[in-house]
Amino acid sequence: MHKHALSAWFRAGLRHLLPCACALCGAVQGDLVCNGCTGDLASHLHRRRCIQCAIALDARHAARHCRTCLAGAPDFDATVVIADYAWPLDHLVTGLKFRAQLPLADWLAAQLGNALAAAPGDLPDMLLPVPLSPARLRSRGYNQAWEVARRIARRLDIPAHAGALQRVRDNVAQATLDRAERLANLHGAFVVAEPARIAGRHIGVVDDVMTTGTTLGEIATQLKRAGATRVTNVVALRTP
Repeated sequence: MHKHALSAWFRAGLRHLLPCACALCGAVQGDLVCNGCTGDLASHLHRRRCIQCAIALDARHAARHCRTCLAGAPDFDATVVIADYAWPLDHLVTGLKFRAQLPLADWLAAQLGNALAAAPGDLPDMLLPVPLSPARLRSRGYNQAWEVARRIARRLDIPAHAGALQRVRDNVAQATLDRAERLANLHGAFVVAEPARIAGRHIGVVDDVMTTGTTLGEIATQLKRAGATRVTNVVALRTP
């Protein structure tokens, strides 16, 4: 039996023997998010968005880019997201990020893998997670972006690398800063540790939440300097 078919059969058996509570509504069934909740989320999953930064666009906005990206394009070329950072999906991200509910990475990766496969253009040549600093990684014990990235990579059969991009220092929390302070705060925070992997390739950068895009913009700048031809953000949720 093919290893993927065997793995699917094994997971199906576990769902039958060990039902779980839906992460959103609590209904006891076989999946992390039940069919009812997935159906209720349909309107959130298919909003029209700026192709570069994924901010939701007003129905009257005819352009494919938002006004901010048209006025001063960031170094990343595209952004793929599942939905806005809002109730109830925000519970999935916070559960993964702060409560070590690692199985939630499976559902997020499945949704992001579908969105990435459906996006215009070619798939990235490889996926990189937004890295944590060594101190933050030791404290948390895992990088939630890597947990999602490696699962997407497996689904789409493309490589993912945890160490090609590194964060070399901690920063003040971005949420406390304005845009200018965010840019200064991130200067020199990221290093492309393996530029030979990056040069000439389309890179997908995976993260859990995109707020202003400052962090992802700084990462894209470093990747482009290392020779990346295209950078696509692959982010679970986008702050409205």
